[in-house]
Amino acid sequence: MPLEEALGVVAGRLGLGRPSFVTDVFGRWEELVGPSVAAHVRPIRLAGDTLVVHADHHAWAAQIRHLAPEILQRVAARCGDDGAPTRLEVRVRRS
Repeated sequence: MPLEEALGVVAGRLGLGRPSFVTDVFGRWEELVGPSVAAHVRPIRLAGDTLVVHADHHAWAAQIRHLAPEILQRVAARCGDDGAPTRLEVRVRRS
């Protein structure tokens, strides 16, 4: 099985979205949001049109909610508008 196909199967089972989304967003998250945000907020999965992220503190969750439109624009620019998430769901998860 080709690697891209295998990645597609794994991404589907984990709810991550299409393989290109995994590489474009999950693999380049720090480039999309910057190192300080990436240190505290991680993408978890793509659920339909919603990108789900975990923040390690309520303050970071509030910041990301405020930045959601900009982050979604960056994701759409990276992935292309077709199939890009239109919503950002932030969950707080302490590590």
